[in-house]
Amino acid sequence: MAGIIGYGAYIPRNRIKVEEIAKVWGADAPSYKKGLMLEEKAVPSPDQDTITMSVESARNALKRAGIDPREIGAVYVGSESHPYAVKPSGATLAEAINAVPAVHTADLEFACKAGSEGMFIALSLVQAGAVKYALAVGADTSQGAPGDALEYSAAAGAAAFLFGKEKPIAEALETFSFTTDTPDFWRREYMHYPQHGGRFTGDPAYFKHITGSAEGIMKKSGLKPADFAYVIFHQPNGKFPFRVGEMLGFEKKQIEPGWLVNKLGNTYSGSSPLGLTATLDIAAPGDLVLMVSYGSGAGSDSFVFRVTERIEEVRDRAPRTRAQLDGNKNYIEYGVYAKYRRKIRKAE
Repeated sequence: MAGIIGYGAYIPRNRIKVEEIAKVWGADAPSYKKGLMLEEKAVPSPDQDTITMSVESARNALKRAGIDPREIGAVYVGSESHPYAVKPSGATLAEAINAVPAVHTADLEFACKAGSEGMFIALSLVQAGAVKYALAVGADTSQGAPGDALEYSAAAGAAAFLFGKEKPIAEALETFSFTTDTPDFWRREYMHYPQHGGRFTGDPAYFKHITGSAEGIMKKSGLKPADFAYVIFHQPNGKFPFRVGEMLGFEKKQIEPGWLVNKLGNTYSGSSPLGLTATLDIAAPGDLVLMVSYGSGAGSDSFVFRVTERIEEVRDRAPRTRAQLDGNKNYIEYGVYAKYRRKIRKAE
């Protein structure tokens, strides 16, 4: 059975606290900490972008998979912050991990579910026998306009998954997608920052699609919430995953292992995939894991994985996700943050 044969995460070490952002804009930091359950977020350095983070996470996935990268037949990078408008991130990633030249690659974009899009395609190609191995990465250096609510959560990180049929660490049992034309969040050409529909981003956007996708895959698989050891939902803030979990019948203990947003922020295309890496770091053989992504525009992809005994053998071949999240932090002030994220621009 096809499934994940290797996984890896990458989180930048720079952090900025909610209070540091709030004091610049005269905002109420406690409302973000209590209401949205946000404390701090990861910030990329000036020399870090979607490609560099994709490379780091992919190398970690290769360490766990233990395969020859030249046998990878497809490489996909999902992001809404690709460094180039016209030049593939995937080609640079494939070259960096020595997966070229006999490889198919593409850049994907679907707001925050571009990473799970890549996972869906990579898995499908392996299941169909079109390629032996396929790599999918969800990575972003998320954007948020100065003073906008998004600035408190828009963060950076990457998660990579290698799919294959030989020695999977997590077998893929089912997939399901739920999509509608719901424009709750968007960014037009030449715009530096995205716009969002405020309260509209909860209902009917996030909650409708997450529940639609989760209910669809459970019906398709014949599984119910109690059957899963863990569940990962897209994490635009700290509150939404727990609320949608309660709506669907999941318990807090099933959500918490993959819940990273309070200390990480919203990594957009890397959000639910990073939650999955943190969950695989602690999951036991036989555990069933449900992952449900969400991307504005709008849609959700769902996956049911069953963890195998091989997980015990490979997970410590690369850094665990929470070790990166909780260790080696470098806290920065807002001025440094604004410089790193190029928020100060010349007048046009």
